Amino acid sequence: MKLTLERAALLKALAHVQSVVERRNTIPILANVLLQAAKSRLSLSATDMDLAVVEAVDANTARTGATTVPAHTLYEIVRKLPDGQQVEIESAGDADQLTLRSGRSRFTLSCLAPSDFPAMSEGDLPHRFQIASGDLRTLIDRTRFAISTEETRYYLNGIYVHATKVGNVDVLRGVATDGHRLARVELPLPAGAADMPGVIVPRKAVGELRKLLDEADGNVEVELSDTRIRMSIGNVTLTSKLIDGTFPDYERVIPTANDKTLDVPIKAFAAAVDRVSTISTEKSRAIKLALDKNILTLSATSPDASSAVEEIEVSYASPSIEIGFNSRYLLDIAEQISGSDARLLMADSGSPTIVRDAADESALYVLMPMRV
Repeated sequence: MKLTLERAALLKALAHVQSVVERRNTIPILANVLLQAAKSRLSLSATDMDLAVVEAVDANTARTGATTVPAHTLYEIVRKLPDGQQVEIESAGDADQLTLRSGRSRFTLSCLAPSDFPAMSEGDLPHRFQIASGDLRTLIDRTRFAISTEETRYYLNGIYVHATKVGNVDVLRGVATDGHRLARVELPLPAGAADMPGVIVPRKAVGELRKLLDEADGNVEVELSDTRIRMSIGNVTLTSKLIDGTFPDYERVIPTANDKTLDVPIKAFAAAVDRVSTISTEKSRAIKLALDKNILTLSATSPDASSAVEEIEVSYASPSIEIGFNSRYLLDIAEQISGSDARLLMADSGSPTIVRDAADESALYVLMPMRV
């Protein structure tokens, strides 16, 4: 193969594909990126066997062919080349080396046979629909902070995406929980998604997809089955295995009888939580919220008898209540509130609290209290 292309185009594609490649690989071929030169195109592919990313870029191809080279090394070389350079890539058909030239720089990299590069078995992906990139960004951003990192509960290590009804309205719902907090976001159901199965998209696939969405506008093409999902954004295609497990019945943990309503200015609240929690030395950074007639008092203590107290004015007319929370979890949820006020619905100091954006009903958060 022999081709020439712009450094910027190659760097952008390599940035997308190399991040899939694990730094520590026991299988050498999985540390490599597959380069396939066709007429006026270069296709780059990387996989960790669970997730694969393929991206095509324009290139001036003098000779077609394919090879594989170390992904991270190639990315670092191209990243360090000067802006505006042309990059020439060449490898002989039977050689185990690739030569990269740019300006006065010349690099030689060892190759592995492209025939050894694993192909992700596609299978049939019967469910197809399109979703606006902005909507998908919103769904991910408002839920992924609650994805569990506990590997023993592997079925919580992703976002549960499924079609459902709210009253008479069809919605696409994304849910994530780690057992301490839960995030649920709803979007209008895209055409063609009504019959899709409920699927759990793994945390790594969510992270890689979110990076791609930063540079996307327009629609994302989604194809899925019970075991796989493929998403196409422009010239990039991401294919991932889905988590093979049953997501818990999350509806059971969303309380329906919380009768104490607190409306709080979210920026002032988040800043107060952040300040007061500084004094709390434990991992949980526990803080106490005490509510009484339009005044919220936040407090925290540490084992060495240090303490912090701050009051803010709120809208609260229910009976007095004291309730404790993990401040980090509170701040994670506060970051998702795009309006000026958050609404907290509470029952008592031992029951889950619902948090909503006062101006947006599409997202709901549940936070478990803690003893303070």
